[in-house]
Amino acid sequence: QVQLVESGGGLVQPGGSLRLSCAASGLTSDYYSIGWFRQAPGREREGVGCFSAPHGRKYYDPSVLGRITISRDSAKNTVVLQMSSLKPDDTAVYYCATDNGARSDYYFTPRTPPCPATSYEYTYWGQGTQVTVSS
Repeated sequence: QVQLVESGGGLVQPGGSLRLSCAASGLTSDYYSIGWFRQAPGREREGVGCFSAPHGRKYYDPSVLGRITISRDSAKNTVVLQMSSLKPDDTAVYYCATDNGARSDYYFTPRTPPCPATSYEYTYWGQGTQVTVSS
């Protein structure tokens, strides 16, 4: 059974940094993507970025480009979202999701973005972690 568990959320001051982790278990394919999304109260869920294994390809949404980095800790099967220069508008519940390899169209043919960037392309979701940016 595929499971995703996010951690690392919390309260941070504007301009600060935060490191979110997505621990994945039960994945059945070496080819898979992990997407990061967020949803603020009263707003639709929006993509932040994604990571594609095993090639390590990444995509960052233009709204957060330059302020986030996505990386993978292979030993821990964890994908990390590092955020910096946080703003109050970054306040949201952050989710990670995976396709568990279902979107094979991303893995064997180069395309842009290199991993699924929209929520409907993902099947499995974590429970979310709250990020609050406030002074």
